[in-house]
Amino acid sequence: MTEPPREPASRRSFLRRSTALAALGAATGRHVVAAHTTEEAPAKPKVIDCHAHLHHRSRPSWGADDAALIDAADRLGIDVLCCSMLTPKRPATAEGFRECNRWTAEGAKRFPGRVLGYAYVNPGCGAEAVDEVRRCVLGYGFIGVKLYNEYFCTDPVVFPIIEAAIELGVPVLHHAGRIHYPLADQPRISDGGRIAELAARYPKARLICAHVCGGGDWEWTIKALRHAPSVYLDTSGSVLDDAVIEMAAKVLGVDRLLFGCDMSMTHGVGRIRGADLPDDAKAQILGGNMARLLAGRVR
Repeated sequence: MTEPPREPASRRSFLRRSTALAALGAATGRHVVAAHTTEEAPAKPKVIDCHAHLHHRSRPSWGADDAALIDAADRLGIDVLCCSMLTPKRPATAEGFRECNRWTAEGAKRFPGRVLGYAYVNPGCGAEAVDEVRRCVLGYGFIGVKLYNEYFCTDPVVFPIIEAAIELGVPVLHHAGRIHYPLADQPRISDGGRIAELAARYPKARLICAHVCGGGDWEWTIKALRHAPSVYLDTSGSVLDDAVIEMAAKVLGVDRLLFGCDMSMTHGVGRIRGADLPDDAKAQILGGNMARLLAGRVR
C-alpha cells in the first residue's frame, strides 16, 4: 500500500498543523505529541496572553463573547489572559473606568485562573485615577495598568500613574502605534519613540508597548525601542507581515518580547509558533517573560 503524498513543508502548513494539535489537546485535556513519538513531553510553562480584553456590558452579548474568548484560548493552548475593559467612548470618566474595572474583577472571578486584570484609567482624572490604580492592584489583585490614547504617554498628567505603578511593582501596557496618517479619534496616540522617552524619564517603570502588529509601521517601532531596555514589546495585532518576530528578537532580544493577541487570536499564536526561532526562545516569549514581569507585583 503506497503512502499518501505529504504536503510540502512550509510555514503555512506548519501553522495549520500546530493549531490543529493545540485544538485537539484542548478538546481532550491531554498534551498532544507529534506523530511517531511515544514519550510523554515534559510539562511546558504557561502560555500568557499579555494583551486581551473583556467585553463592555453595554454590549448585549457580552457574556457569550467573554465565554467565546476563553473557548478560543482553550483551542489555541493559551492558559492565561491579561485583560482590561475599555469604556465605549473616550476620554473615559472616573465613573466609567471604575465600572469597567469592577466588571473586569468580576470576569476574573467568573474565569478563575484564566483571567488577570489590568486597571484601565484616564490620567486626566488626576487623583481619582491614581486612587483607582491602587484600589485595583491592592484590592482586586490586578496585575498592571492599561493606558489608552486620552493623553500622550509623555504628557505630565500621566506621570503620577507611572509613579504609582512603579511603587506597586506592576507593568503599564500602553496603547501605541506609528501611524502615517491622522486618526481623528486618536489625536494623542503614543508611538515607540514617546514610550522610549517615558522610559528614559522613569527607568524603573515596567512599560509594555502595545500591539507591534496592529500599530502601523512596525519596523520603525522596533527600532525606536532599541535603546530603551526597560520597555517590553507586545507582539499582538492583526497584521500578518512576515519577519516581525524575527526582527524584534534580533534588534531587542527575545527577553523583551511578550506574546499577545489583542483579540486576533489565531494571528497572535501563529506568528510565534511559526517564527524562525528556537523552541526555548518561543517558550520565553509565549509566557516566560510575562511570568517574570508579573513576579514583581506588591502582594
